Amino acid sequence: MVLDVWSRRILGVEVHERECGELAKHFFDRICRDEGISSGASTILHADNGAPMRSYTLAAKLAELGIEMSFSRPRVSNDNAYAESLFRTLKYHQSYPHRRFRDLLSVRTWVDGFVEWYNTEHRHSGIKYVTPNQRHYGEADSICSIRQQTYEQARQQHPRRWARSTRDWSQPKVVRVNHPRQQEAVAV
Repeated sequence: MVLDVWSRRILGVEVHERECGELAKHFFDRICRDEGISSGASTILHADNGAPMRSYTLAAKLAELGIEMSFSRPRVSNDNAYAESLFRTLKYHQSYPHRRFRDLLSVRTWVDGFVEWYNTEHRHSGIKYVTPNQRHYGEADSICSIRQQTYEQARQQHPRRWARSTRDWSQPKVVRVNHPRQQEAVAV
C-alpha cells in the first residue's frame, strides 16, 4: 500500500504471493503515473526496511522518478505512525475476516473493497473528520468551513451550552513523518 500522508488517501495497493524489488518497481511506477507525480515534484517515499524497499531495482526506479527515499529506524514502530494507524484501521474493520482468506483472489477482492471504503467513506480524525478523498481533491477546507460556521452559530444561539470556545475545524497545513524533537535547554 502507498499512503499519501497529507491527505491520508491510499494511492495504490497490490497484493502478491511474494515480495521483490521488481514488483515494487512496477508498482511505484504505476502509482507515479496514475497520480501524475513527476521528477519535478519534491516527493519522499518513507518506507520500512523490507527487502523490496531496500532493493537496488526499486532505488534505481525511484531515482529515475525523482523520488527521495526515507526509511524507518529498525524496530521503531512509531517512525511511521501513519502506516501503523492505517493497518490498525484495516485489521479492526468490521469486514476483516476472522479466518484465513481462501486464496489470493479473495485477499485482493477484500483489500480493494477496504481501500474503496477507506478513501471514500472513512472520516479520518487526523484530518478533521473528512474522507481522504475529500482532502486529496481539495474539498475538505470548504466542508470544514461550513462546520466552523455551524458551530459558531450554535454557540451564539445557545451560549450557556458552551464552556469553552468552539472546536477548530481548520485543516492541518503541515504534515510530517518523524516530527523533529525540540532542543532541550543546556545550561552552560
